[in-house]
Amino acid sequence: MNSQLIQLTFDKIMQTRSYTVIILGAEEKHFAIYTDPSVGRSIQMFLTEAEKVRPLTHDLMDMIFEGYAIRVKQVVINDVQDTIYYARLFLEQERGDLRHIVEIDARPSDCITLALMNNAPVYCTREVLDKVIPVEE
Repeated sequence: MNSQLIQLTFDKIMQTRSYTVIILGAEEKHFAIYTDPSVGRSIQMFLTEAEKVRPLTHDLMDMIFEGYAIRVKQVVINDVQDTIYYARLFLEQERGDLRHIVEIDARPSDCITLALMNNAPVYCTREVLDKVIPVEE
């Protein structure tokens, strides 16, 4: 199945003690992904450039990618079932004349964090955008 991809913008993040809300937007609709508060704190620390005593998990992943010359190519949110979102993280590594692209199943919140850290685009499929419940600003 070849699905149309719609580029999303990262609009905002809202944090409570028990969950984090990540608001993503396309031209026609904005929607919310709810996730663990620790992921929200990680995103907020990145966005505010807060000092960290030690690297967090996403920092570690990013340093591993850097060490192996792996680039976060893109993120695709490819499914939503009830309120659970599914995403694919696309990583790229060039070795000489060869370009290796790996597609990994991952939580959208982790993918979004890595995409933000690496200035990589985030997309969703047309089917996902049609299914999600819009949020009003």
